[in-house]
Amino acid sequence: MTTGRTMLTVAAAVAITIGSILALSGPAWSDEKGGKKEKDETKEAVEMSKTAKVTVEQAIKTATEKVAGKVIEAELERKHDKAVWEVEIVGADDKVSEVHVDADSGAVIDVEEKKGEAKKEKEGKKGKK
Repeated sequence: MTTGRTMLTVAAAVAITIGSILALSGPAWSDEKGGKKEKDETKEAVEMSKTAKVTVEQAIKTATEKVAGKVIEAELERKHDKAVWEVEIVGADDKVSEVHVDADSGAVIDVEEKKGEAKKEKEGKKGKK
């Protein structure tokens, strides 16, 4: 009887140990991958900001001249194989547009309408009332 009980106790201890190791090491692995990607993106953004001739303020001014509305976000990204300011604007029609401004020349590259996002935000606000 003691041998069976001892084996059961050892098996339970092993199971708890393995479970603890998996539980504690899983998030560390996933954070490591996500953290590395985030660090790479940050490093790239820093490098692009050093070479960009157009400031975020200039990009926002150019974007709002192209699309009237309220700026909700501006971010330096790599698009169209170059550094681009991506300026998101909510128009009077509640549509969100992304205006891509070349970070070197200051020229508007293109304007993309983001579908459904402003509507979702508006519906979310209605639900909170």
